[in-house]
Amino acid sequence: MNVARSINAWRKYRQTVNELGRMTNRELNDLGIARDDIRRIARASAAA
Repeated sequence: MNVARSINAWRKYRQTVNELGRMTNRELNDLGIARDDIRRIARASAAA
């Protein structure tokens, strides 16, 4: 089960990185997110 959980977490991480990465700097700024924070936010999202 641990492998399946790891795969799902990785998928959630990649999805978050991809979705936030497609946003413009202005859109990210409106959300209070700096482009440098995308990976940190994706890691936190995948861990939840």
